Amino acid sequence: MKKTASRFAAWPLLALLWLAGCASTADSDGYYTVQRGDTLYSIGRDFDQSPGNLTAWNRLRNPNDLEVGQRILVRPPGNVVARTGAGQTPRAATPAPARKPAAPARPATKPAAKEDDAPAPADARIDWAWPTQGKSAPSADSYKKGIDIAGSEGQAVQAAAAGKVTYAGHGIRGYGNMVIIKHTSVLLSVYAHNKTITVKEGQTVTRGQQIGTMGNSDTNRVKLYFEIRRNGKPINPMTLLPPR
Repeated sequence: MKKTASRFAAWPLLALLWLAGCASTADSDGYYTVQRGDTLYSIGRDFDQSPGNLTAWNRLRNPNDLEVGQRILVRPPGNVVARTGAGQTPRAATPAPARKPAAPARPATKPAAKEDDAPAPADARIDWAWPTQGKSAPSADSYKKGIDIAGSEGQAVQAAAAGKVTYAGHGIRGYGNMVIIKHTSVLLSVYAHNKTITVKEGQTVTRGQQIGTMGNSDTNRVKLYFEIRRNGKPINPMTLLPPR
């Protein structure tokens, strides 16, 4: 019963991690729903649009005053094409010349590579560092897919890579004082069971910057639980952390 309860307790975290780690996507109408921590600049970067385009298409009076849940048009309206470069305004689109029908595609000469065989995306090759000192081992909790790093109470916990703090608090049962850092549109890292947290949500941190101290909040021994997720799914952090 205890293990089952722990699994249920982890569900809110899984939803939080999935939302934090998923790449920004637009719906079929070309709209994106603003999430906590978004700015017009970050939305434009994710959808390859300039802030000027987004401001014009959505008739924003104050581009710096976005609200969580607000729907933002991130694709050009039907009679407008996007312009590149800051400060340029949209212009009317001109009809594109008719194109010849494409030739039928030929069958592939070899089977497509499996997802597991595909090379890691470029954003997975960022400069990672160990978040703290100590002996590491796979997590003892069956529902956790990261690693436990043993250490001493109060020792420093650092950001494993540069990014933005998307969560800092004690709201998820079974993880204690926890920090989540978003590094790219698809990658984030998790730091749980801290004694103290020294950063705030929305704060930008650098690789190696202290974000807390090791403790035993919501666990039975002093340790840091560390996890890396891609698109909301845990991956083996040992494949990204440098050898030591």
